[in-house]
Amino acid sequence: MGDAYDIKSILKILPHRYPFVMVDRILELDKGERVLALKNVTINEPFFQGHFPGDPIMPGVMILEAMGQAGGVLFWASLPPEKRMLPLYFVGLDKAKFRKPVRPGDQLTLDLRIINQRLTAVRMAGRATVDGQLVAEAEMLAATGDNR
Repeated sequence: MGDAYDIKSILKILPHRYPFVMVDRILELDKGERVLALKNVTINEPFFQGHFPGDPIMPGVMILEAMGQAGGVLFWASLPPEKRMLPLYFVGLDKAKFRKPVRPGDQLTLDLRIINQRLTAVRMAGRATVDGQLVAEAEMLAATGDNR
């Protein structure tokens, strides 16, 4: 079993803040290989006000964002320490599929594995599940950059 991170540790790595932090806990992280993370989905999420009143469903793009943020923590941890101060960007998405709706009260489990990594970019395969059932999957590309 790899490293675990609580929300305080996650907030030191990710630049995201409320209401856009989509990862609550890292359960396992094996540098250069895999991350297993949790997102607790609550009715208090701002997107549920409009998606959809009377039948709240987590937007697919928010599930992908949660996967991307979990993958960002994995990529950050897998970089050499001198590269960790560079910003990380979600730069590509392939093979995205949505299988089942995610609703308030669900616990979204995010499982990302590195397909290949270079010093400045990584491709990951991601799966999101609720209670062991696949709800979404995608391949994601992230890169380091300097936005100055």
